[in-house]
Amino acid sequence: MEKLSDDLLIESFYKAKELKLSNDFIGLILREIERRSLDKQVPLIGI
Repeated sequence: MEKLSDDLLIESFYKAKELKLSNDFIGLILREIERRSLDKQVPLIGI
């Protein structure tokens, strides 16, 4: 995931939620968002 840009990572999170992909996959994305300290930029409503 380190090769994804911040914008693409955030977009991937929202798309995964929209498509109702597995919680494990969404969790991986969330952990990377937190690792990059992007969690303040991502409203996590509905998690």
